[in-house]
Amino acid sequence: MDFNKMMMPASKTAVFQEEGYKVWGATLTKCDDGQYHLLYSRWKEEFGHGAWVSHSEIAYAVGETPFGPFEPKGAVISGRGDGYWDGSSIHNPTVIKVKGKYYMYYMGTYGMDPCKVIDHEDPEWWVYRNNQRVGVAWADHPSGPWHRLDQPVIDVTKDSYDHLMTSNPSAALMPDGRILMVYKAVGNGDMPKGGPVICGVAIAEDPLGPFEKADKPIMQNPENDWSVEDPFIWYGDGKYYALVKDFQGYFTKSDVHSTALFESDNGMDWFPGNNPFAFDIHFTWSDGEKEDLAWLERPQLYIENGQPKVLLCAAAVDNEKQDSFNVQIPLKNFENKGTTL
Repeated sequence: MDFNKMMMPASKTAVFQEEGYKVWGATLTKCDDGQYHLLYSRWKEEFGHGAWVSHSEIAYAVGETPFGPFEPKGAVISGRGDGYWDGSSIHNPTVIKVKGKYYMYYMGTYGMDPCKVIDHEDPEWWVYRNNQRVGVAWADHPSGPWHRLDQPVIDVTKDSYDHLMTSNPSAALMPDGRILMVYKAVGNGDMPKGGPVICGVAIAEDPLGPFEKADKPIMQNPENDWSVEDPFIWYGDGKYYALVKDFQGYFTKSDVHSTALFESDNGMDWFPGNNPFAFDIHFTWSDGEKEDLAWLERPQLYIENGQPKVLLCAAAVDNEKQDSFNVQIPLKNFENKGTTL
């Protein structure tokens, strides 16, 4: 697969923002009502970008097309407050549909003061980062109500590759009905950053778990501890695929913060694709304008009738992410008999 050649220029009307809020990343699904349902991360704009780690929540919007416009409908999952592992921030949602129910996997975390707004310069930022765990919620409809487990569905494992934290989940329905998950993990190391930033993989018989983890990490850069994050996985034409943020450009042989394509025959063993470069920050709009974005990450796909139709990303035009938005990018049709989300 050559994912880069599938990408088409995006319309400037296919940009999603919400007044008064920062938005960063989204997952998209279509219901029997014919409408497109967007679940996305947001937090108050006045808090600044770094406050995603302490104040993010999952909100819901509806549109008539996968490219929008989307009408915001409000928050559907927020931090549960003191005493919960996901008490402060809920972030990075991804949704799959299994046997008529919707399952949302997400990152949750907590800190010392739920009322305090955290930014990247605050030492407590790393407390929130390192308390991140993967959770799951379920509902009969994307608008909710959403129910969630009291404990993480993917917790840390002492002295393993996910010793410090688990985050940024992505899940796919396997042909045999099991659930495959790939997630960001950070191992043990010098604090506060910890050890290698890589991906782990796990499989469960049920969307609510329990998940059995692989013994070793995947997608690991042998030259730098900061390997990959932000995985999105899917199954099609007898093979598994993944888009991941390549911190160093090691796998794409391109710019730092480019996105790589990985492939797997069994979901457990992953290798860079024959065309590992998926995309980078050099962006083309449908009116012909070319723009070098500062950030283009958090890839998610909308898949219809087994074919990836839309790439959803979080984007920013400046390094500080003051001007940020979500964008829906059309993909060229290609022959792929995948599992519809």
